[in-house]
Amino acid sequence: MNLFRLDASILPGTSASAEIADVAEAEWLAAHPDATVTRRHLGVDSLPADAWAAATVGAFAAEAERTQEQRDALALGGTLAQELQDADAAILAVPLYNYGVSQHFKTWVDLVIAGAGATTPVLKGTPTVLVTTLGGGYGPGTPRAGWDHSTPYLERVLADIWEAELTVIKRELTLAAVTPAMADLRDLAEEERSRALAAARDAGRALAGSLTGN
Repeated sequence: MNLFRLDASILPGTSASAEIADVAEAEWLAAHPDATVTRRHLGVDSLPADAWAAATVGAFAAEAERTQEQRDALALGGTLAQELQDADAAILAVPLYNYGVSQHFKTWVDLVIAGAGATTPVLKGTPTVLVTTLGGGYGPGTPRAGWDHSTPYLERVLADIWEAELTVIKRELTLAAVTPAMADLRDLAEEERSRALAAARDAGRALAGSLTGN
């Protein structure tokens, strides 16, 4: 049994997305204590930003004509894709940054696609929990409504391209506790946190149960 865990926070010591993902992972491990967990933390161990271009150009070149840089980039993409294909379940913790996904997360996605192929469903049928966190509020009626360009992209890649069996846990207002201008939103932010942690417990149990038949 193999769980794939990906984190993308650039602040791992105080990551709201990691806190939620940790709860889901704990439920998984409680049901599968001997399972393997394959971890990749993009915020701590980032991928080379130029690797995707090298892999993409290299893929269109004949094997004998590829540079060493292109070969290395294609090998990296293949490794990243294989991590997903080998997973029995997956948890991804991906914060919103600057109204979208971060450069280092996008590099990971692009390299997986370069390694596996643009239409290869690397998570086909794999139970997957996506945890995504947002510093502000982006729902209908808020000043930033419609500015969340991250969540739709994540759902498109994970569910539609990679064909994961996707559960999304989304927590907003994570910056309320440390932002004076958001002080009046702190009670609501704490409600968001509690709801997300409860959803993570449920999702982790469901993730484990989907592979045990329970």
